[in-house]
Amino acid sequence: MKNFYLILNFLFIVGTKQAFGAEEGMPQLNPEFWTAQIFWLILIFFSLYIINWKIFLPKITNSIENRKSRIINDLSEAEKLKQNAEKKLIEYNKIINDAKKEAIKIINENKKNLINDIENKKKKFSEEIEKEISDAEKEIKTLKKTSVLKINKIAEEISSEIVKQVIGADVNMSSVAAIIDDVSKKKMEKLL
Repeated sequence: MKNFYLILNFLFIVGTKQAFGAEEGMPQLNPEFWTAQIFWLILIFFSLYIINWKIFLPKITNSIENRKSRIINDLSEAEKLKQNAEKKLIEYNKIINDAKKEAIKIINENKKNLINDIENKKKKFSEEIEKEISDAEKEIKTLKKTSVLKINKIAEEISSEIVKQVIGADVNMSSVAAIIDDVSKKKMEKLL
């Protein structure tokens, strides 16, 4: 690096003498001024190189590194958020499935209870109907018996009146009752 600075100083000294003395024509094309032009070219480009290397390049590198680290942090945080979201989704699906299973279980229990209630009510209703039917049959049987007795009494009275009118004499009521009982028993046997 020291040699480079020495060469630069030498070129600077040589170039400054000739750089100020252009008399006629274009000095860029005059070979006499080429050393001065080369000196200033090297000096300017070397200065620009040093400025870029020491000032701008570290800022750009720092900016790129900051951006890179920010992107890495953002990606890692996005990955964490994604994993967290996936866990939440799994938990959510599990809660939904558990709720569905619980709802199905409750529906099945309620269905069973409802079926049991319906069966119990059917049994009670059937028992009540059977009881009503048996009560009605008993009433019908008692009605038959009482109606037969009433019909027999009415028949006895009518028969005795008819016989009385036909014969003109009173008839024995017990014999009329016995005849009517015989006839009604035969008729009842045929009906049953």
